[in-house]
Amino acid sequence: MSCIFCKIVAGEIPSTLVAANDEAIAIADLQPMAPTHVLVMPRVHAANFAAYLRERPQGVSALFSLATEIGERCEAGYRFVVNTGGDGGQTVEHLHVHVLGGRAMQWPPG
Repeated sequence: MSCIFCKIVAGEIPSTLVAANDEAIAIADLQPMAPTHVLVMPRVHAANFAAYLRERPQGVSALFSLATEIGERCEAGYRFVVNTGGDGGQTVEHLHVHVLGGRAMQWPPG
């Protein structure tokens, strides 16, 4: 498969591992938009959140548990972002949760 995140999960592309569980891995974002910017992605390929929810509903809890573990390291608060589709800002068609923290977040986000 040519999916860059599948290659990262498989260890074919180096990344900075932040945390992991049986269902997902968390890596440092290469272009951080906040002091804490971590990508949490399932170990199996799913194009987006809806596909993952349909294919592995039991995995959603483990995915967001890992994201929460990362977020709670940011004592003052954090944000999850899940982009879906081009208009939603998704640039890699493999579900991933952005965990952002370490600074005040603005609203509306974009």
